[in-house]
Amino acid sequence: MAPASMAERGLTSARIRHYHHRVVLQRLRRLREASKADLARAANLTNTAIGEIVSDLQAFGLISVVGKRYHGQRGQPATLLRLEPTGAYGIGVRIDRNRIETALVDLGGQLVDKRSHDYPLPAPQEALAVVAADVADLKAIADSLSPGRVLGIGLAQPYNLGAWLDRLNLEIDTLALWDGYDFAAALQSLTGLDVHAENDGTAAAIAELFYGFGRESDDFVYFFLGPAIGGGVVLGGDYRRGSQGNAGDVAMLPVPPSRLPSVPAPKGPYDILLARASIAALMRHLSWHGRKIAGPHDLPAAIAGSPAVLEEWITDCVDALVGPVLSAQALLDVPNVVVDGDLGPAIMQEIVTRLETALAAAIPEARTAPVLRLGTFGSIAHALGAASLPLFIDFAPRASLTASARPITSLGESARADTP
Repeated sequence: MAPASMAERGLTSARIRHYHHRVVLQRLRRLREASKADLARAANLTNTAIGEIVSDLQAFGLISVVGKRYHGQRGQPATLLRLEPTGAYGIGVRIDRNRIETALVDLGGQLVDKRSHDYPLPAPQEALAVVAADVADLKAIADSLSPGRVLGIGLAQPYNLGAWLDRLNLEIDTLALWDGYDFAAALQSLTGLDVHAENDGTAAAIAELFYGFGRESDDFVYFFLGPAIGGGVVLGGDYRRGSQGNAGDVAMLPVPPSRLPSVPAPKGPYDILLARASIAALMRHLSWHGRKIAGPHDLPAAIAGSPAVLEEWITDCVDALVGPVLSAQALLDVPNVVVDGDLGPAIMQEIVTRLETALAAAIPEARTAPVLRLGTFGSIAHALGAASLPLFIDFAPRASLTASARPITSLGESARADTP
């Protein structure tokens, strides 16, 4: 092999530097506040290199000085740095069968503002008009805080919106119109902003990776218990898409049939996880016991008035989750499983606690059950994850970037090239 030319060596050096920019941003996100010395240790870089990178990132407006550290060290107090919240923004759009939600998130992971519409999903063109208006409102807010810093739009929606309606207890005629409709392309054309689309479960996992448990661990499987159940896979500090963007689509995992009389008998010997571990399954079980539930807004009162019914469903839900959680661990060799959901922290913690006990009883010989974690964001996880997607694409130190990273000098310029 011929030796690399000076130009090639220079290009490689520049790419490594651009990658190190992202590494430092990641380390600072995890540490929340840090000195240059802290960052040099965390990123395994020299003091000289970290000084140059910090200067670059300050010039780009992505990090700022937050104060001084006066205790626990000799000599002059260390200057503490943080991510500059106004340095970049992402707009997230969550499309679900009964909700449209749009959110604005800053670089620090704070939800700045959001818009929500709770009704059966309309036809794509009508939904497009609603979302475009909300995006315009939120972009105006971001521009008033820091002009020109919106990186793009992240779109989170379930694939196959018109499928499994019997399992979700839904009759929405407009959902069939979404099959084959490229909402991301239409939204990008209408708004002029780059749009990056992901499965809604993957988007929620990205929120956990970027601003939640991902600050502690690079490897976990994520389950989100919502109207349906979704998930995501995080390995090596990066989320995995799979060949069709459905990695972590745990709703389709086969499980034994439920013992609850409210669950329709499956067509074959196995059911799918969606039929047992979902809010749709809980609502169906409450309705079977005579509770009137017209929609998700009726759920809190129905739960409060039927603690024994809730108990029956939690038992069945946990039983259904054991096999999928152990399968994910066996296939991916991940040490952690994060479980989040729309049911509120008290019920979700009860599910996690019982699942820990069930896994301990079911784990095979010579194996250890994964560590379970309650998710960080609950009902805002999908919208937050969607809004985090442009930030993740532009600023996360992904392994593929060692060969293709572009400089963080013009916000958003690398987004399309780095999309997985």
